[in-house]
Amino acid sequence: MKGRMKAHSGNFIAAFVSAAFLWALALSASPQLHERVHPDANSPEHTCAVTFIASGSYDHSAHVPLITAPVPAVQFSKILALSPQWVQSPFLGASIFEHAPPAFA
Repeated sequence: MKGRMKAHSGNFIAAFVSAAFLWALALSASPQLHERVHPDANSPEHTCAVTFIASGSYDHSAHVPLITAPVPAVQFSKILALSPQWVQSPFLGASIFEHAPPAFA
């Protein structure tokens, strides 16, 4: 008798959880119905099972939008003028043909 009672209570819990999940899916598919259940459903701070299902994530909510644009760093705002500098090539002083292969090996 106890085994049957446990089985019936387990079936009832499974049916209740399934019905709750299907209800959340229906609310996520219909924003008007979700708004009837939750009057603040359109606010960005609103979080419930329906918004988690609709966003596809339960780990974190969407990022809060930036209020102001980021300001560029001060050290990169000025470009200094470069002055030309002549540098002698290191290869001009080398004798590249001095060590040619021998003519008669």
